[in-house]
Amino acid sequence: MAKNIFNRYVWLLDTINLRPNIAYQEINNLWRDSPLNDDGKDLPLRTFHNHRQAILDQFGLDIVYSREVNGYYIDNLSDLKGGNIKNWLFETLAVNKAISEKVGLKDRIVTEFIPSSHKYLSIFLDAMKNNRSMTITYRTYYSDNDSLSIIHPYFIKLFKQIWYVVAYNKTKKAIRMYALDRIVDLKTNDSCFEFPKKLSSEAYFNDYFGVIVIENVKKETVIIKVYKDKVKYIRALPIHHSQKEIEIKDDYSLFQYKIRPTYDFKQAIFSNMYEFEIISPLSFREEIKETIDRMAELYKKLPS
Repeated sequence: MAKNIFNRYVWLLDTINLRPNIAYQEINNLWRDSPLNDDGKDLPLRTFHNHRQAILDQFGLDIVYSREVNGYYIDNLSDLKGGNIKNWLFETLAVNKAISEKVGLKDRIVTEFIPSSHKYLSIFLDAMKNNRSMTITYRTYYSDNDSLSIIHPYFIKLFKQIWYVVAYNKTKKAIRMYALDRIVDLKTNDSCFEFPKKLSSEAYFNDYFGVIVIENVKKETVIIKVYKDKVKYIRALPIHHSQKEIEIKDDYSLFQYKIRPTYDFKQAIFSNMYEFEIISPLSFREEIKETIDRMAELYKKLPS
């Protein structure tokens, strides 16, 4: 029963998102034909309003009625833009709904595996909700030794199929990033911490791409020349929220970014190989060139 109710919420959110200002009667008509509606009965108005309230309570998404158009829309739809948790949650729910309605295609749909999501994610979310400190045993990608730390979990971020927690490390007295799939063991403590009032995840990651945050890396105006068909891809999937297309030519476009070019951003550049060229700043262009030269040295000789 609980699963069915949850799926109803997802269906209702997706229906209104796809058809803004939709009237209740049209929602009801679509519900009659929904695969989730086993008996083909109507969606009672009272039940519809109960679902609206539950969606607001559980997801923070407000389905609002407009007298002008006699229809419903998601009032805080702007919250679904960008990389926030509501956007991720909504997209995940919508995809889950679409797949669940087409069960006959389950062997023809390939998804990405996120190794750390089921094991520790809910534990961290509970600790964050209650501002509880945690003791974690952690092993980095570059060492076989474990380290024990007491942390205050601040934010959670998903990047390249890995969940990360941004936390204050009490021993180091600094904010650190931890990959959930590198955690060996963890425990939620009884002690609580006070979340910094002026700290926000949006501001923390604003000048960066990815999860590496290094304050002594200077914020730059980076201009990238993107060639040919890759231009359409970058337009559709911006690398960073600051992206602006500042020049358009037949065979390339120039894209501008206000960003701190850390390792993750450099990896994004290299993942596009010859379709990206750094134009400025010259110091960053030279840094990329030096890395390319080192890569070229590896391929001068045949592997032994």
